[in-house]
Amino acid sequence: MKIFNTMTRKKEEFIPLEENKVKMYVCGPTVYNFIHIGNARPMIVFDTVRRYMEYKGYDVNFVSNFTDVDDKIIQKAIEEQISAEEVAERFIAECKTDMDGMNIKPATTHPLATQEIGGMIQMIETLIEKGYAYAALDGTVYYRTRKFRDYGKLSHKNIDDLQAGHRNIKVSGELKEDVLDFVLWKPKKEGEPYWESPWCEGRPGWHIECSVMSKKYLGDEIDIHAGGEDLIFPHHENEIAQSEAANGVQFSKYWMHNAFLNIDNRKMSKSLGNFFTVREVAEKYDLQILRFFMLSAHYRSPLNFSADLMEAAKSGLERIITAAENLNYLIKSAAESDLTEREAALLEDGKVYTKKFEDAMEDDFNTADAISAVFELVKFMNTNVSSDNTKPFLESFYGQLKSLCDILGIILEKQEEILDEEIENLIQERQEARKAKNFARADEIRDILQEKGILLKDTREGVQWKRI
Repeated sequence: MKIFNTMTRKKEEFIPLEENKVKMYVCGPTVYNFIHIGNARPMIVFDTVRRYMEYKGYDVNFVSNFTDVDDKIIQKAIEEQISAEEVAERFIAECKTDMDGMNIKPATTHPLATQEIGGMIQMIETLIEKGYAYAALDGTVYYRTRKFRDYGKLSHKNIDDLQAGHRNIKVSGELKEDVLDFVLWKPKKEGEPYWESPWCEGRPGWHIECSVMSKKYLGDEIDIHAGGEDLIFPHHENEIAQSEAANGVQFSKYWMHNAFLNIDNRKMSKSLGNFFTVREVAEKYDLQILRFFMLSAHYRSPLNFSADLMEAAKSGLERIITAAENLNYLIKSAAESDLTEREAALLEDGKVYTKKFEDAMEDDFNTADAISAVFELVKFMNTNVSSDNTKPFLESFYGQLKSLCDILGIILEKQEEILDEEIENLIQERQEARKAKNFARADEIRDILQEKGILLKDTREGVQWKRI
């Protein structure tokens, strides 16, 4: 299996640190609003990487965080006149709903930044002791960027070029030794959430959060660190500087980054009016179609989102699901007899498509070519199955198709439709559970409805729902 390593800029054979085990960290979203389709791409891509690793027999410890303390969360809390904690809690739940819709497996651990503050303080203290960090007079703690000799090795940026790109003027009240030094801990502002620390009442910088959560749940060294290419600099570069200075070992063996998502060939932005949340897409399309669309291109290639391309993805997915439904229909009335010689030969011939699929995935997770192999399998099945076939033959083909679709996260079986009355009853039970602060049950009900294709939206006027 070969992975393109951003660090070395080449494909490398994947050799795990520990035999048959994979330690993987993927940077998660900052939870201040509904996730957008740009957030969805790394979620879908690296969920698929994880699924393939598990298909190959690896025990994958998959950690993906939620950043639940941030300037944007605080601003949202001020706007809505609620606490930052309430904002984060609400949008973590909404994010999980969207992830369910995209059939993204829950991480082994979904750590929250606010629950790991103690570890962050400890790592900052270690960095100060080793001379990699210092506290300014106002209580801000900075990382000495130039102290870390390899700074820039992931983004391939030269630190002197970075220096030249900054105006070397100290901002009023800023007590940095060097303009390139970045924040590890910052003092609180009026009305902001804060924690006690040896330096001041305040909160952590963004970069230290992932270094600490990765260390706690995966260890000092990990196999794969992943995320969108926008995180390469400065976030992942700063994570490396912090983690390797504090722990004294290589942070991650492989670095994977997905390319940007464009909308109608333009960069997605609110100012251009082409900014779409996953929830908005779900109003028009089953989120399985969004997933299938995201996997239709190689993860390192820029991907263009458009109505035409989504319709093409919808047609392609329907072709696969229709083939699966046809097999299921034939299986119900097929004879239980043994395979015929011809059937055994056809099943053997069909294995070539699984091999093509695996070859594509082994080559830096080329899901576009893997999907092509699935289409070839579907064509082969449609040509060679009929009501005359035995049940073992039909079931074998169905199992082969399902195995490949499971890796892609594509669900072949449609859920039985739930009645309106059942939906209303479950929503009422969810409301009562939330009032009783039984959030586990409330989340469980939301997940049950999501699995049945029912999307909930909490509004000031009450809970609204729709079928997707």
